[in-house]
Amino acid sequence: MRKGKRLIAWIIAVVMLFTICVFGGNGTAEAAATTPVAKHGRLSVKGADLVDSKGNKFQLRGISTHGINWDVGSPYVNKKAFKTLRDDWGVNAIRLAMYTEEYNGYCSGGSQAKLRKLVDKGVGYATDLGMYAIIDWHILSDGNPNKNKSQAKKFFTTMAKKYKNNKNVIYEICNEPNGCSWKEIKSYATDIIKTIRKYDKKAVIIVGTPTWSQLGTDGTSNEVADSPIKGYKNIMYSLHFYASEWAHNEYLPAKVAYARKKKLPIIVSEFGLSPASGDGAINKASADKWMKLLNKYNISYFCWSLSNKNESASLLKPSTKKTSGWKSGDLSTAGKYIKKKYLARKKALGKKA
Repeated sequence: MRKGKRLIAWIIAVVMLFTICVFGGNGTAEAAATTPVAKHGRLSVKGADLVDSKGNKFQLRGISTHGINWDVGSPYVNKKAFKTLRDDWGVNAIRLAMYTEEYNGYCSGGSQAKLRKLVDKGVGYATDLGMYAIIDWHILSDGNPNKNKSQAKKFFTTMAKKYKNNKNVIYEICNEPNGCSWKEIKSYATDIIKTIRKYDKKAVIIVGTPTWSQLGTDGTSNEVADSPIKGYKNIMYSLHFYASEWAHNEYLPAKVAYARKKKLPIIVSEFGLSPASGDGAINKASADKWMKLLNKYNISYFCWSLSNKNESASLLKPSTKKTSGWKSGDLSTAGKYIKKKYLARKKALGKKA
């Protein structure tokens, strides 16, 4: 009997040790193999498609923070928030939007050390949870990305050195260039890509496109697809749309089709149900058409924004004080829509999700 008891005790000890090694010391974390990054590994670009480490087409279903330089964005850079999105919404990626200008922007008086630290926290939380993370150099009012190119070089040098061995980090080097040509953006992008590639040889890099990432300077121009950046791998080009903007619905779907025809790898690194201002009536019918189109081509997308800011694009109600663990009553109309759509897409993809 004593030998039997000792054997049972030994088996229990081995099982407990295995549980700690696999699930973590608290015993509550899920097995690492079930996370998006554990399943799909480092992403790359093949032709017009984003693919996983096995070469299979892969789609990011992401959520973008609001500006982390503001109090409408920074509180949601926390591990519990990201876990809620992953487990309850079917989200596999987070976009960390760091404004370069505007109030408290990285290049307009904000604390660069604090903003870098917040980006690092966000990447760390995403990494711990096995999620992908976009580090977004969020150009907006600065318009031409060359305006703060020297700052961008320093920032991305720091980030590329730090995350060169990460499998989950993606660099978005200019959110929404505007008031400048594709030639100017292309020149900037080439310099920043060179800077990143000195240290991080493989990570996916997203290049912003003219007129607030519309793939061209006007509704019908396609100069990005006609003249992409040459000489580098794992480069994608951003397309942003807002479902309540008539021009976006009128012109951009044709640009998507043209880009696919030209084998241009595009990613919707930002979209919303509202007008482009972030506020106003939302348009579910147009959003439905967009989601159907993007899913057809397996194009990745990131919804704006994880915030309780009092505007219709926010995924949380203004009255919501919780920064994680949201229930249906905490969500805005847009939030309820996005959660439902993301979960449906994850279910539809099955093992490919």
